[in-house]
Amino acid sequence: MARVIVEGTDIVVRLSWREKAAARHRDVRVPVSALARLHIEPDWWRALRGGCGRGTWIPGRLCAGIRHLQEGQDFALVRAGRPVLCVELRRGAPFSRLAVSVPDPEDAMRALLPLVPRDRLG
Repeated sequence: MARVIVEGTDIVVRLSWREKAAARHRDVRVPVSALARLHIEPDWWRALRGGCGRGTWIPGRLCAGIRHLQEGQDFALVRAGRPVLCVELRRGAPFSRLAVSVPDPEDAMRALLPLVPRDRLG
C-alpha cells in the first residue's frame, strides 16, 4: 500500500510496483515548500475531484492516477472503504492535491503537520 513520507526537502508518495502500474506513474515527489493544507477525508469518494485522466479507474473500488481539473491536476491513489489523506498544495506545484489511501492516515498526517505553514493551521 502507498505511503506518504518526507524525504529531505520533498514529500514523497511511495507506490508499490502494482500501484505504479495501475496509476501509470512513478513515485510522486513534491517540494515541502508547496504544502498548503492537510486533512483526512473519511469518505474515500469525496477525496476525488475532476475527471479521469491517465491511470486506472474501477468504479466503486479503485481510483489510481492523474485527475484533470480546470485549475490543474490531482494525483489520486484511492481505495474504496478507506479514509484518504489529502495533501493540498500551493499554486505552481506539479499537482493541486495528493489524495492517497495510506495504511495509517493519522500517523502520516502527524508526520506532515509540522511542515504546514502556521498561517494555514485552523
